[in-house]
Amino acid sequence: MANDGEAPLRTQAWWDAADLDLLGHRSQFRMQGFAEEGFVGRPIIGILNSWSEVAGCNAHLRDLAEHVKRGVLRAGGFPVEVPVISLGEPIMKPTAMFYRNLMAMAVEELIGANPLDGVVLLASCDKTIPAALMGAASVDLPALMVTGGPMLNGRFRNEDVGACTDCWRLHDDLRGGRITTADWDELEAGMCRSVGHCSPMGTASTMACVTEALGMAPSGSAAIPAVDSRRRHVAERAGAQIIDLVKAGTRPSDIMTRAALENAIRALHAIGGSTNAVIHLVAIAGRLGLDLPLDLFDELAATTPLLLNIKPSGAYLMEDFYYAGGLPAVLGQIADLLHLDARTVTGQTLGEAIRPAAIVNDDVIRPRQRPLGAGGSLAILRGNLCPDGAVLKVSAASRELLQHEGRAVVFPDAEEMHRTIDDPALEIGPDDVLVLQNGGPVGGPGMPEFGHLPIPAGLLRQGVTDMVRISDARMSGTGFGTVVLHISPESAVGGPLALVRTGDRIRLDTAARRLDVLLDDAELAERRAAWTAAAPRHTRGYRGLYLRTVMQANEGCDLDFLVGSSAPVTPGVTHG
Repeated sequence: MANDGEAPLRTQAWWDAADLDLLGHRSQFRMQGFAEEGFVGRPIIGILNSWSEVAGCNAHLRDLAEHVKRGVLRAGGFPVEVPVISLGEPIMKPTAMFYRNLMAMAVEELIGANPLDGVVLLASCDKTIPAALMGAASVDLPALMVTGGPMLNGRFRNEDVGACTDCWRLHDDLRGGRITTADWDELEAGMCRSVGHCSPMGTASTMACVTEALGMAPSGSAAIPAVDSRRRHVAERAGAQIIDLVKAGTRPSDIMTRAALENAIRALHAIGGSTNAVIHLVAIAGRLGLDLPLDLFDELAATTPLLLNIKPSGAYLMEDFYYAGGLPAVLGQIADLLHLDARTVTGQTLGEAIRPAAIVNDDVIRPRQRPLGAGGSLAILRGNLCPDGAVLKVSAASRELLQHEGRAVVFPDAEEMHRTIDDPALEIGPDDVLVLQNGGPVGGPGMPEFGHLPIPAGLLRQGVTDMVRISDARMSGTGFGTVVLHISPESAVGGPLALVRTGDRIRLDTAARRLDVLLDDAELAERRAAWTAAAPRHTRGYRGLYLRTVMQANEGCDLDFLVGSSAPVTPGVTHG
């Protein structure tokens, strides 16, 4: 039982059950060799593990769980490992984003339905981190996260390369005839030298940093390489820290406040993070019952400097970031912009956690007086093409294309794009604007990472390295270029992007935060009247449920019935 001043243990309701239920409850533990005195009256901690051998990003989490268990036992708790869905963005089709909400549902229900007093979330890949946070926010039992960490820097010839920023760059070189297939094979062999998530500031790296800035992960943990022993130290300490959270009754809603979300947005801009974090933060806020409008991202960008010199916005990789001081060193440089009194899962405030931080390498982490850029790394656009918003990663774009007007070359879907993009008969020039339709939450389906449209091979051979590209799809956080993403509402539900035709003129004005097709209202209305929606691709199972209930990108792409939170399940009679 809880001591004086401590929150009561939720799991005691399982052990205080009626005779028949009590037999069933305790026998499930005793049959595994767990002595009753080991678990009754102690905080039971679920280690929700997204381990999988299908996704190398998550393949080391089984080992990490053992270190969490040590910490739980040391602090007087009883650990139980609970497997959850594992999502791997590089390998799942059509996209791991299609299943983020399914994993969030699984996390929420597994926490709520089982005898758990608190949970340690183990997640590593792009969608597993936000999914775990969303599920934990909805059930709102004490929780903290240990992320899996980045892989080691890749090596190709005499260069550090990162999966998959350098994949995109060198694949363009392959398609443009500047490297050979033998070179490409050599790159593959040296790109991923260890388990862990992608090594640039892709979505997984971004979400690890965002989780730390939110206060939901131990300070300084985001950038530790996956295979570094110090990540196991973090895991063991986290096992002890969750016991403190349980005893204090501290819940995710106490940590992930509006102030903490603003801290996370500031961190996102300062590190040059992935555009995907915008969607995930909005979804997490929705589970907490908090409004997080897109315009807030733009408002906070205006005064947040870009400080991290890391690919795809810079030159280095996550391993270098850790050695240079990690996220605390970045946050220390913008401390005056943060809510320093925000609570963290370690028991410290954010201000206390980052106070000792220092920059070790000021070329990797720039000091405040010498930023890589002013005004943040992301821009939120509006206009007649994106009335509900779109996102552009300014820090990874070409400066000369941030103000641009060009002729649209439209692809109705990704299949048509890949079939025709390198066709010599395709009429296209370097000043044209590549437009992809039907890549959004419904149209993709699942909003795949189709937004990084390839530059036609013919133009690559002419030396073209970037073009303005727009879509309602997402882009890998490791991608780069002048790429406008997340156009809302999407074309598949009748958004204005569905009305664009090849030959239309499109204007991007980043300074004014505008994206427009240069057509008058009458022409757009005439085209809208002629537009019809395609039949749903799926009607049954999870895919059918997803298509019927998914919200748009500006709303976080959650399923509409999952927004908000529920009280944790209270055990009742299960037999009799």
